[in-house]
Amino acid sequence: MDDDRTLRGQTVLVIGGSAGIGLETARLARACGADVILTGRDPQRLARAVAELDAVHAEVFDATDSAALAAFLGGLPRTVDHVMVTAGRPYYGRVADVDVREARASTDAHLWLPITVARHATGMVRPGGTLLFMGGTGARRPAPGLVFAAMGTAALPALTANLALELAPIRVNLIAAGFVDTPLSAELLGDDLERRRDELRATLPIRRVVGPGDVAALAVHIMTNEALTGATYDIDGGQQLLPGA
Repeated sequence: MDDDRTLRGQTVLVIGGSAGIGLETARLARACGADVILTGRDPQRLARAVAELDAVHAEVFDATDSAALAAFLGGLPRTVDHVMVTAGRPYYGRVADVDVREARASTDAHLWLPITVARHATGMVRPGGTLLFMGGTGARRPAPGLVFAAMGTAALPALTANLALELAPIRVNLIAAGFVDTPLSAELLGDDLERRRDELRATLPIRRVVGPGDVAALAVHIMTNEALTGATYDIDGGQQLLPGA
């Protein structure tokens, strides 16, 4: 099937779709013929995304607010075919220095946000459609400061596999990304961003940095391949193959 027909006539909801991986996935889904529904926290960024993609519906709210998320999902104007969740950010820090409020918010975003979406999936997502969550690979190897990130890294694949059985025939999958060159990465790394980019270009087997478009291509493939469910798909340019990575 031609790429411009793979999602024709379908609707893709991207929670966290106003920037980065979410926006790039929405762009590709739109290019493949889908209608898109977007959410985001920043009104201006979301308005720009809505105008660019001619989104059929959009709402501004913080997806980590479970009540706001539940109200949004319960009020969707149509059944959707695919839901991608990209909202939330990792929390890094040693246990002795933890900001409990921020760490708990991050944990809620990575675990309870997908659960809230899953609770509304039946009746919201068509049978055979997709719930697609975002996770990471960076905290698979223990290191100081990764306690809270590691919790999500370990839990999300198990959550995904169990939800795939509970929600069948809706499909549930997880993308586990390494470093992706997004505005969030720039915010987290600050002045260290360019050094990290250079390091990855020199050491990754693919000899370049993974970008949002790479993740978007994987996301759309998972949406369109109806044999895929309950699995975790790594995308890191081979970063995990490197010694000490």
